[in-house]
Amino acid sequence: MTSISREQFERLVSQALYDLPDEFRHSLQNVDIVVDDVASMNQIVGTGIENAMDLLGLYEGIPLTERYGYDMVLPDKVTIFQKPIESICDTEEEVAEEISKTLIHEIAHHFGLDDEHLNQLESG
Repeated sequence: MTSISREQFERLVSQALYDLPDEFRHSLQNVDIVVDDVASMNQIVGTGIENAMDLLGLYEGIPLTERYGYDMVLPDKVTIFQKPIESICDTEEEVAEEISKTLIHEIAHHFGLDDEHLNQLESG
């Protein structure tokens, strides 16, 4: 387990966002990317996860593939959870890698990919 400051963690999230391919980064309109310590009970309801420390990131919103008449709405939200990520990493480099993987996973939900499809892609 490693522990870094919130400021450094947020910098790593910003870097991971910056490192996304331009076409994905520029398609993230009306999406907030935020950092929190751990998921709240309200956030884990319906995820099938019982322990908030098991949730690394969360997409909250309506995927692009399911939208119609979508204007004048609050932004979608991707939350990256610092404490769970730190708990599975031994170095700052591992934290950066896990942030990147988690951010890509959650942004994929924004583009309409579900967990089953993502698991297939990740396993090759």
